[in-house]
Amino acid sequence: MNTSLAWIKALVPGLSVTEQEYMDAMTLSGSKVEGYKKLDADLDKIVIGQIKGIKPHPDADKLIICQVDVGAGENIQIVTGAPNVSEGDKVPVVLEGGRVAGGHDGNLTPGGIKIKKGKLRGVESCGMMCSIEELGSARDFYPEAPEYGIYIFEPDAKVGSDAIEALGLHDAVFEYEITSNRVDCFAVLGIAREAAATFHKEFKPPVVTKTGNDEDVNDYIKVTVKDHELCSRYTARVVKNIHLAPSPKWMQHRLSAQGIRPINNLVDITNYVMLEYGQPMHAYDLDTIAGKEIIVRRASADETFVTLDGQERKLDESVLMICDADKPVGIAGIMGGENSMITDNVKTMLFEAACFDGTNIRLSSKKIGLRTDASSIFEKGLDPNNAMEAMDRACQLIEELGAGEVVGGAVDIYPVKKEGRRIPFEPEKYNRLLGTEISKEDMLSYFKRLELGYDEASNELLIPSWRQDLECDADIAEEVARFFGYDNIPTTLPNGEATTGKLSFKLRIEEVARDIAEFCGFSQGMCYSFESPKVFDKLLIPEDSDLRKTVTISNPLGEDFSIMRTISLNGMLTSLSTNYNRRNKDVRLYELGNIYLPKQVPVTELPEERMQFTLGMYGEGDFFTLKGVVEEFLTKIGMHEKIEYDPNAGKPYLHPGRQANISYASKVIGYIGEVHPTVASNYAIKDRVYVAVLDMPEIVSQASFDRKYQGIAKFPAATRDISMVVPRNILAGDIEKVFDSKGGAYLESYKLFDIYEGTQIRLGYKSLAYSLTFRGKEKNLEEADITGAMDKILKELEGMGIELRK
Repeated sequence: MNTSLAWIKALVPGLSVTEQEYMDAMTLSGSKVEGYKKLDADLDKIVIGQIKGIKPHPDADKLIICQVDVGAGENIQIVTGAPNVSEGDKVPVVLEGGRVAGGHDGNLTPGGIKIKKGKLRGVESCGMMCSIEELGSARDFYPEAPEYGIYIFEPDAKVGSDAIEALGLHDAVFEYEITSNRVDCFAVLGIAREAAATFHKEFKPPVVTKTGNDEDVNDYIKVTVKDHELCSRYTARVVKNIHLAPSPKWMQHRLSAQGIRPINNLVDITNYVMLEYGQPMHAYDLDTIAGKEIIVRRASADETFVTLDGQERKLDESVLMICDADKPVGIAGIMGGENSMITDNVKTMLFEAACFDGTNIRLSSKKIGLRTDASSIFEKGLDPNNAMEAMDRACQLIEELGAGEVVGGAVDIYPVKKEGRRIPFEPEKYNRLLGTEISKEDMLSYFKRLELGYDEASNELLIPSWRQDLECDADIAEEVARFFGYDNIPTTLPNGEATTGKLSFKLRIEEVARDIAEFCGFSQGMCYSFESPKVFDKLLIPEDSDLRKTVTISNPLGEDFSIMRTISLNGMLTSLSTNYNRRNKDVRLYELGNIYLPKQVPVTELPEERMQFTLGMYGEGDFFTLKGVVEEFLTKIGMHEKIEYDPNAGKPYLHPGRQANISYASKVIGYIGEVHPTVASNYAIKDRVYVAVLDMPEIVSQASFDRKYQGIAKFPAATRDISMVVPRNILAGDIEKVFDSKGGAYLESYKLFDIYEGTQIRLGYKSLAYSLTFRGKEKNLEEADITGAMDKILKELEGMGIELRK
């Protein structure tokens, strides 16, 4: 969408801003301006001069010497080669030191060309007379300009006055990025209304007066609309005694500034009203309308129609047509037909302004391969209440410009009138949404500038039909924001849990699991939830195991994907097997994925889905390496209590002597171990494989991100080392339980630093050595404090059959 600033100023009296100020303010108020072009950017010191005398150049056959009156009693001499000038002509003259647009091959020189006094073939020339191209425009927009030569003003042009102003070039054209929901801003009136609200000025739209003679339009034309769904309103008026002529300069200048070439008064009025109101219009030669009747209907299957551009279009039942009593005369909202086009011989004209369904116009335009200025506007969805006003405006201009005689009355088929909507006025809600403290009175002042009404009795805002974008409280809050000023809205934190943007507690735990695994060299894998029943045999799972009670897929891709997994090991071992067979030496993988445990079989309700954190590895590392990863994860999520390992896990798919259930706070949260050699062989892995599986729902229930600060110790620590000969059936965990229970308040920590089984230890025993650290929080420990705790520990150990090594 483009608009001329001069046109906007005509609708908003008192608007006095620079181009940059206008662009910045309009953008901040929501009408984004992409940029602008000053039409007189490269033009300076150009006046209207009158040629007083012409004589040939003594040394050049194609040059002439002109004496030009440039006003204020000043005459200058200009040498030119223009073939079209005569004595008495009034022409644009660039004075010495002035600038004109110029360049080669249609490319204008940035900053223009400065005109200096000089000599042409020895004759002094003190300025330059200009063609329309040298003034930065073209004959398309100034059709009266000669094809080759100097632009000639009308005889009534004032000598010495500003030539740029006379040509309407003291203007700037702004390009907007208008969103499709602001249909009202695809019209100059809509942009002017926004400008008036932005700059706190009065908006003065054109005053449309009643037009028409004493005749009745219904005596000239009959209109029937057969599809009100696709044509919500159809208006028509008749103009007779047509007089085609050039439109006035002010209209030509406004059209030219918008990039529309002036043609004649009728065409220019149609284009002008389309720009002004955003309402496309179409004119038919009434003498070509059979039966003096217009019928709005859908096209027939495989119907063809020749449009104004001479192309034959193939149609179907989805395309809306404008027809007379015998034939189609136009494709609704897209283009008229060649058979009813306006020619220079037109005597009586039928004017049409309608509102067609935007979606249908867009689809029809695409289907027939024809997109026009009119269709691009219709497809956005117009306000039907605008059609009659635009029609009356066009007829008013026809009478004012003497283009014809408007017949009285109008055809207006509008079965269901579109009303404006009402939205409750809730200033507190708008302030909460925006984080502002704008008063009710200020908000209402914004709405008044936007021509939104207010019903104090019902406390409702009255939304006019042309503001199709205002539907709910968020839309109203946006209106408040843009006129309060986006740059004035303070920075505030969002309110409410749903808007803080943080992860849920469960997802934060899973995020830590990923971080720890990847820090320890594990890569994430993704495994299928669908598996084969044969998996249980590969994992040596007994026939009566609950793991074999599965959810069976009713329409599986095949037997290998026929059940939902109840254990995550198959996917992990399959991935490790793939890596092993591709000769990857050291592989560490992890997965966070669900298992599906049916509540009963056959399944009558959704199964329980439990997230499993599965770790698998082979190559470098062993059972204790994996155990360290598990403990690192549990510590990171705040599970600081003693983690216990029960070797009697009873997992058939794990090595019988190298497996353990992982318990925390007396609850089993997972298991760890070396994969049974037979299972590893079933997956074609000829190496030791270690796995750990943690049940995430149990872990999430025990985890905490709360942290308690402990100060730096003020007193020194004391250590005691003990070396023991321990029966092989006693676990290191059993010994550590003794330390926890008998070590007392001063035992700070303990660490296993040596384990040995060999010829120096008798059969059935092993040697374990621990370092115990004692520290007092309130005092320096004395020997008696440490000895007392050590005696209790040693006594308990001796009761378990453990001997101290001397």
